[in-house]
Parts: sequence; C-alpha cells; structure tokens
Amino acid sequence: MPNKSVAAAAVAIALLSAAVARAEPVKNVVLVHGAFADGSGWRDVAGILAKDGYAVSVVQEPLTSLADDVAATKRVLDLQQGPVLLVGHSYGGVVITEAGNAPGVVGLVYIAAFIPDQGESAVGLLSQAPAANNDMRATKDDFLYLEPAAFPADFAADVQPAQANFMAHSQQMLAKAAGGAPVAAAAWHQKKSWALIATSDHNINPDLERSMAKRAGSQTIEVPASHAVYLSKPDEVARLIERAARESAR
Repeated sequence: MPNKSVAAAAVAIALLSAAVARAEPVKNVVLVHGAFADGSGWRDVAGILAKDGYAVSVVQEPLTSLADDVAATKRVLDLQQGPVLLVGHSYGGVVITEAGNAPGVVGLVYIAAFIPDQGESAVGLLSQAPAANNDMRATKDDFLYLEPAAFPADFAADVQPAQANFMAHSQQMLAKAAGGAPVAAAAWHQKKSWALIATSDHNINPDLERSMAKRAGSQTIEVPASHAVYLSKPDEVARLIERAARESAR
C-alpha cells in the first residue's frame, strides 16, 4: 500500500497543477458587432489584442434574425481551440447573451451593449428608458436603420466625420424581427461579465446601459465616448477585454 504521505503529496501536486491551469489567461477572443455596422469596425481593437498575443476572430452576423446571428456566432466559437472570451457591441450584446451559453465561453464583455435577461429583446429594453434618439426608421420589408443624416451624431459623434458619413451610408440594417426577438437563456447568470458604458451614447441611453450592467453583476467601467466607442476609443475597449481575459481565467 502506498505511503499515506506520498499519496497526500500526489494529491496536493494534482490540485496545484489544476489551479495553475485555471490561472492561465484566456487567449481566444471572439468579437460580435451590432446593428447598423459590421465586423470591420473591430479592426483597431483586434489589432491591439493580436499584438498583445490574443487569437482574435470577428463574427459577421447577417442581422436577419436572432437565431441566424447566434448561429453565425456559434460557427466561429466552434473553430476556437481552448476557452473563449465573447465580446458584443450594441445589439451584439443580445447575441452574445444567447450564444454565450456555449460550453467553451468563459466570460462575456458588453461594449455599449444590450444585456438582456431571459424573455427580453433589444427593442423591449429600449422602452425601459428615455430614447437616446428618435431617428430609427424601418424599410417596407421591416428592416431597421438609422436616418443617414442623423447617423453621425447618433452613432459616431466622436469618429472622424468622413468615416462617420461613410458608415451612415453603408450601415447594415437589422431585421425588425431580430430586434424584437427574446433571449431564451441569459448566459450572464452562469458566467462572469464585464461592461463598458459609453457616457455620451446617443443610440442606447447610458442610464439603460448602467442599469443592465448592474442587474447582470458586470464589472463596469465608464468611458466618455459615443456609441461607436470601439472605433473612437479602441485602447480603452481593448484594455477592458484584456482585463476580462485575465479575470475569467480557468
């Protein structure tokens, strides 16, 4: 029979090894864009993260339905090797709240984003606070967009005017059905979360962002920026993502 002290030492070493493994930082980051934009807006954030040693993937959701957008995100998640930090901007917060239930996801980061609970939708959450703007319109076939003339002020007030104007005329429209689709299961109930509040957001009321983050128990920072904070303040966004990667280590 093995010596009890030897056996105890072996158990201690195994536990220590497991603890060390859990302490390793997460190195996979998946970025999810929101409505009226596409994944190219993450370029600067992705570049900072890649330079710092992270493996970064960007989801291009079709914005045709919440189910389609979650499926597009899960396809990218399935390609990751190891634990993943899932990041969403704006409506992308709804997507990661549902897609974040995937077993490989260890943390969620909300960037000026919706943080819905079960049964809630982006459109429903907007009704819980004074509107940040009144410039959302719908096409004849029920796709939502921001009035182009108002887009720079509403979405990207601190982005270079030429870029904001281009974004206004290249915005990716969101199916109204996607905006009104309820989340089936909110991943933040089981997983750690972080949130960035854009204090000059004219697309989602900053007070709504604060209340959602508080309810979810998210570790929160506030940044003086527009809704397009991922474009205007990429360093601050990347720092929060890297902090979340460290703190969500297994």
